[in-house]
Amino acid sequence: MRANEQCAECLWRRQTAITDDPECLSEIRKIIDERKENDCSPYLIYLFNEVHKKYTGKRPSYSEVKKSHNDMMLSMEDSFRKRIEESVDPLKTSFLYARIGNYIDLGALRHIDKETFLSQFDSAFLSENELAVFRSFLLKCQNGKSFLLLADNCGEIVLDKLFLEQLKKSYPQLEITVMVRGGEVLNDATAEDAAYVGLDRIARIVSNGKPISGTVYRALSDEAKTVLDTSDVIFAKGQGNYESLSGQGLNVFYSFLCKCDMFTSIFNVPKLTGIFLEEK
Repeated sequence: MRANEQCAECLWRRQTAITDDPECLSEIRKIIDERKENDCSPYLIYLFNEVHKKYTGKRPSYSEVKKSHNDMMLSMEDSFRKRIEESVDPLKTSFLYARIGNYIDLGALRHIDKETFLSQFDSAFLSENELAVFRSFLLKCQNGKSFLLLADNCGEIVLDKLFLEQLKKSYPQLEITVMVRGGEVLNDATAEDAAYVGLDRIARIVSNGKPISGTVYRALSDEAKTVLDTSDVIFAKGQGNYESLSGQGLNVFYSFLCKCDMFTSIFNVPKLTGIFLEEK
């Protein structure tokens, strides 16, 4: 999914907030202006970070804020688990909670407002169209043997863990794998972050091979390509995974919140609307 003009200009504004080095910004501007048809936003950010590394010797670091997001959610993990297990449909509730977790995204939001985030848990629901997608998802899980979750952000992965706990209870035959980023990028989850929140205790963790905030097939490691190609059920979290993976000919379930103007325009919904769709 090519980064359109609206997306490209948003990316540019964010880069000008990171640095005022004219040579660095000149290279970044050239990447934006000469982007190809299959250059999605996550891939462009990866290229930007390589330019930053060239000029400063490092990429922008989010390590402290990632830990704070994980710690925030770990402090609430038991209460969320209790709410899930006491609900009428724990699997569906855990799914909705995991989708709300997609709010914790510094790629799309400049500021994570805890009050706004927590308020969403009291009004989470699936639309009629989404209920049909959810039934298709459950059927795929029932008939499948391997399940791949393409993770997105730190903090969010704690709620992903609660979702996978319920998924495993409902479909114990599923072998669950979680794919994370191959290096630090924005507040996205890496293998280290997954281990920090205990996600590795319930799922196999694999890296996508590069510090890219999405699933760009041509940039995946051989291991990541094999997992993606052979999984019976693919469940992709976040806008970045949708931008980078949609239209690649795979049967994927996408779950995310619409957090930027491009996505609210694509799906014709207000900001922070949850989306659940299946691409066949």
